[in-house]
Amino acid sequence: MTDVTNTDLSPLELAAELTGAWLANPNTRASADDVPAFLSRMVEAINGLNASSADETTEGAPAEYTPAVTARKSLANPEFIISMLDGKPYKTLRRHLSTNGLTPEEYRERFNLKADYPMVAATYSEARRAMAKSIGLGRKAGTKVEPKTEKPARKSRAAKAPEAE
Repeated sequence: MTDVTNTDLSPLELAAELTGAWLANPNTRASADDVPAFLSRMVEAINGLNASSADETTEGAPAEYTPAVTARKSLANPEFIISMLDGKPYKTLRRHLSTNGLTPEEYRERFNLKADYPMVAATYSEARRAMAKSIGLGRKAGTKVEPKTEKPARKSRAAKAPEAE
């Protein structure tokens, strides 16, 4: 078998080498009429590969992404975060990003966001934090959660004044 690592071969010579290898295979059953058609298809395929590889090298510049909304608008409402990909509101962006094939870091990089850009809405984060604290997450083992004692409501001045009879 010949070594075809030489890139100086013309597409026709390379196609002839591939066609010869195809015919040398004992499992190939081809008539004499099939060989010219196979050779022409190989030449077309090689030319197509050469053209696509040339296009890829000229197309190396990264794509510019335009966000659906601005960063300020995406964080304007504490109830949800608006995605810059599609402009829809989400409580958390992680699942939305993963369905679009992105990580939070890639999302931040794509839209030039700061490293501390949140992936979770503020109210959702606070609700999860309160729930975690209420069940005792984040405390050391053996310590008990003290129930919150509510201060009695202050009476208004009108209620403090003695009633005149």
